[in-house]
Amino acid sequence: MAQIPNLENAPLNFTSFREQSQRDLLNILKNIRGKKCLALDPKLSGSLALIVQTSILKEHGVELRHLSAEPIQTECTKVVFLVRSQLNLIKLISSHIQHDISKGLQREYFVYFVPRRTVVCEKIFEEEKVHHLLTIGEYPLYMIPLDEDVLSFELDLAYREFQVDGDTSSLWHVAKAIHKLEFSFGMIPNVRAKGKGSVRVAEILGRMQLEEPVNPSDMGVPEINTLILLDREVDMITPMCSQLTYEGLLDEFLRVNNGSVELDASIMGGQQDGKKIKVPLNSSDKLYKEIRDLNFEVVVQVLRQKATSMKQDYTEMTTTTQTVSELKDFVRKLNSLPEMTRHINLAQHLSTFTSKSSFLGRLDIEHTIVEGQSYDICFEYIEEMIHKQEPIVGVLRLLVLLSITNSGLPKKNFDYVRREILHSYGFEHMPTLFNLEKAGLLKKQESKSNWLTIKRALQLVVEDTDTAKRSVEEILKLLPGPHLELKRGGYSRVSSLDTLQGTPTSLDKVADGHRSLVLVVFIGGVTFAEISALRFLSAQEGMAYDLIVGTTKMVNGHTVLETFMDSAS
Repeated sequence: MAQIPNLENAPLNFTSFREQSQRDLLNILKNIRGKKCLALDPKLSGSLALIVQTSILKEHGVELRHLSAEPIQTECTKVVFLVRSQLNLIKLISSHIQHDISKGLQREYFVYFVPRRTVVCEKIFEEEKVHHLLTIGEYPLYMIPLDEDVLSFELDLAYREFQVDGDTSSLWHVAKAIHKLEFSFGMIPNVRAKGKGSVRVAEILGRMQLEEPVNPSDMGVPEINTLILLDREVDMITPMCSQLTYEGLLDEFLRVNNGSVELDASIMGGQQDGKKIKVPLNSSDKLYKEIRDLNFEVVVQVLRQKATSMKQDYTEMTTTTQTVSELKDFVRKLNSLPEMTRHINLAQHLSTFTSKSSFLGRLDIEHTIVEGQSYDICFEYIEEMIHKQEPIVGVLRLLVLLSITNSGLPKKNFDYVRREILHSYGFEHMPTLFNLEKAGLLKKQESKSNWLTIKRALQLVVEDTDTAKRSVEEILKLLPGPHLELKRGGYSRVSSLDTLQGTPTSLDKVADGHRSLVLVVFIGGVTFAEISALRFLSAQEGMAYDLIVGTTKMVNGHTVLETFMDSAS
């Protein structure tokens, strides 16, 4: 199965978007005549794999390398660096060029920034005295379709940069990506934003429309009816909890990266030689599309039933005479055997993690924290983890969950736990604790928590029932960050927040009876379990909307917290 997902069933024409990104890259390479070495920023390799196949790059005379501290080994006289605008990468490129000069190597150098060049990066090239040797350009890759209903802006540091560093460049990037969508699919008439970053993106989007307008009259009825912008800060509880869907657990334990997982070939039934293989995970795999959003326990049952059914069919084939039509059905089922084998192997591997007492114990303590019960028991559990020197990210994940649900830790506990972490894991983690405090994720308790009120009002836990009826607007005020609603252009069709609760109105359907399309953008990342929840919502019969998701990056609790550690880049 191809790693590049099939986008034919996407609610928007994502295929044309992907083809344009591929053309942009190939045009850059065509303009550099002859053989060339493409030195890739390692963080971009997964993104490019979803845009263009390696074989196509080779057809264009490209020799592929990953940018690292090691000198670039190539016979090519032309070296093309494709990188994000990160200062450490600029210094790395400079050192490579200086190394080549010291060795007397005659090469032409090209640097293409993704998605745009910055003055700061060019200044560093000047300081390193290599700027005059470079041809500098841009590769405007602002987003990639991960699947038929998911777009990623590939900004893995967006949450930390905005919350800790005060860097708003990722917000500009998100607004630019949405504005590019509007040039293809029409100006989005309704915008709702919740959170500081989201409100800022809505404002930047407004400015972009003034400076470079999408003309509503040229485009006809816009294809996207509503844009919902959500800061990750609005709900940091969900990513701190373990995901229990099949796709969510694959990410928790195996790290899904740009629509695939990398693991030992032996796990997938291959040779026991330690070789790694990439297993693609997207909706081109029909079985995966069917089971990805289900609870893992249900997935195991589904796979068992399908295997049993296939076994019965095989027995019937070998013991009775079959008609041509029955033979055809059997062969059709056999075609799905590779998918079955793939997911049985993956599920079996996941079971080795989910059956461990440590995982089940963690789920119990997460549940206790979310229920707002037994604070002392939860704190002691985390304290014991620190003393056992369990992996620090797992410790911080529970600590952040405890801090957010309690609106911080009592001063005595806050000071104590920070001291214990530094003693157990080393003082090099002091910047991490500082970053988490600055982002408001691990802080001293200064006010009473409103978590239980929000939890009951929005019925966030299955057992919750709220007797006091509160409006959604009231609850929104309890969540972090400002709230904004805008109507733009001449096609405003949604009148209040309540229509997005799933109450269909005649205005929500476009003329031919299709549902309206809503783009939900998460600034700071979204989990696979949250996308599963949105797909579940979208599949409800009374729902008047189809939903597509945009995100700065696919995340889980571990990957979010790792960005707060100073080694992240």
